[in-house]
Amino acid sequence: MPSIKLENICKYVCRDVNLTINDKEFLVVLGSNGAGKTTLINIIAGLVDYEGSVLFDDVPVDKLPANRREVGYLFQGLLLFPHLTVVDNIAYGLNARKWPQSRVEARVDELLDLMNIKHLASRYQRQLSGGEKQRVALARAIAPSPRVLLLDEPLSSLDAQTAKYLRTELKQLQKRLGITTVYVTHDLMEGVAMADRMAVIQNGRVEQVAEPEKVLFYPDSERVSDFIGAPNILDCDYCRDLGQGVMEVGCGGLKLTVPRERGQIRKVAILPRHIYVSETRPPGLSVNGFQGKITDIRPAGSTVKIWVSVNGTNLVAEVQSYIFEEMNLKVGKEVFVILRMRRIRCYETGN
Repeated sequence: MPSIKLENICKYVCRDVNLTINDKEFLVVLGSNGAGKTTLINIIAGLVDYEGSVLFDDVPVDKLPANRREVGYLFQGLLLFPHLTVVDNIAYGLNARKWPQSRVEARVDELLDLMNIKHLASRYQRQLSGGEKQRVALARAIAPSPRVLLLDEPLSSLDAQTAKYLRTELKQLQKRLGITTVYVTHDLMEGVAMADRMAVIQNGRVEQVAEPEKVLFYPDSERVSDFIGAPNILDCDYCRDLGQGVMEVGCGGLKLTVPRERGQIRKVAILPRHIYVSETRPPGLSVNGFQGKITDIRPAGSTVKIWVSVNGTNLVAEVQSYIFEEMNLKVGKEVFVILRMRRIRCYETGN
């Protein structure tokens, strides 16, 4: 599978984009709507004209049309053919390439097994759930054994539980196939969960390329920090294994329970939107629950940021404006906060 290089790419919002995607890497391109994410993967696929150069294994492919770049593309809208069965949808690209029928049938059967959708073989799109449609569309994208796989927000229309399950499946499949993959999303935590590295793109420019933890804990610029949500980053004084998949960490005046990691935890991060604020003591306060005092309140578009001092540590929470308007919050008021354990990310240093 090839490495991919984008050199001085210009198209629409994208200006002078330079980016390297390593062989067999799962690279997540992260950015807000209109940042240029889909434009970049359309350029890799050869679906649009552009200035600059795209190289696979250091060989320019700029003059190759899309059908010769050996790229699999899973579009955001999936684009399954409603008049074709699951089998015929998967086989469509293979038949277009004039594969022998026996080879088409063998490949489709292989993919039905790989994606665990053999029982869906004769169904039509209208008879499939959202997750089943995703599996069929992915099987169709990888049917010709492409060298590169491009995924444009493939899980954005799914419910949270289905999306979580498919993220795990997709990551395992990518490792199994060893295919160089570029995955577009606007969801930070989805990117963190899946990426080998993340490329943060804003206004058509790549702002940072790094491992997910580096982006989260060490954003390169204020633009990156603002985009990912200016997380609360706390230095840890100690960590202690509590068993059952969790650890206790001490961060200044806070004692937190976090998902267990393998090494020594040095920092933890939690996004403001993942901190729950309540005027009254909520149930379950004993787990990452604290009482503190509001020190500042600032409107931020459709949300309101609330600074809370807890045992000498300042935390920033974020609530939707319409929720804030229903609360009686003001500077100096005592409130309760809960840091949602499964949303806390840990930065570890060694074993």
